[in-house]
Amino acid sequence: MSLAFLRIHVAICLLCVGCTSEKPQPSVVALPSITRPVDTLRVCADPNNLPFSNQKLEGFENKIAQLLADDLGQKLDYTWWAQRRGFFRNTIKAGTCDVVLGVPAGFEMTLNTRPYYRSTYVFVSRKQSRLAIASLDDNVLKKVRVGVQIIGDDATNTPPAQALSRRRIIDNVRGFTVYGNYGEPNPVGRIIDAVENKDIDVAIAWGPMAGYFAKQQKSPLVVTPVSPQFDQSSIPFVYDIAMGVRRDDRELRDQLEAFLDRRQGEIEKILKDYGVPLVR
Repeated sequence: MSLAFLRIHVAICLLCVGCTSEKPQPSVVALPSITRPVDTLRVCADPNNLPFSNQKLEGFENKIAQLLADDLGQKLDYTWWAQRRGFFRNTIKAGTCDVVLGVPAGFEMTLNTRPYYRSTYVFVSRKQSRLAIASLDDNVLKKVRVGVQIIGDDATNTPPAQALSRRRIIDNVRGFTVYGNYGEPNPVGRIIDAVENKDIDVAIAWGPMAGYFAKQQKSPLVVTPVSPQFDQSSIPFVYDIAMGVRRDDRELRDQLEAFLDRRQGEIEKILKDYGVPLVR
């Protein structure tokens, strides 16, 4: 879900947050040095990816980016690019921008800060339905209509899909692509809309996205962290999220870490305001 949302899923096929669409490639020649402007914070972001970012600056990563720019005394500038195949190649690696506000902590394509938040997959259901699902082992998951996020046509490539498949919960599961229809506003929110519209009974979705869109619905929805946090010790449902810079830019990474130390409380308030479920 941040790019973190999509990276959590696309980094899910290697980090299990496994099969990234942009695997690091060995370099044959040294890349040219990229010089950052000293007075500008250049952020790489998606223009249509709430709750993380959009071109109207309405996402929580937009708010954190502004807090960061103000803290550093710099002007904030964006390079907008859809967070799909080619995102890193055309933004941070091309030198048009310098920092990505949300990457999985173990992401290999960037040099990363320490994690600044940890979140989890969640169950989302209608309050009126009183399903009270908290565990992947709850038998009710075999009886209700379940929505999960998928990458492409492979319905076993995200943690919820893998976990349900292991439990032979298949026939009552509906897949929602993590990309969505990019021609529409907020494409990743459709799985939560489906809960509200009673197309499905429960969604298992990445928490920052699910928590935000659950708050936008007219009917009250219940958001519950998925348990267990690690399914059969191999599939994690909780992930640490960091900020990423070019792999040779230790100076900027260190500046970001100092910012996180100074402003962590304010960052957490922004995250909570957006309904991001935080895990300690």
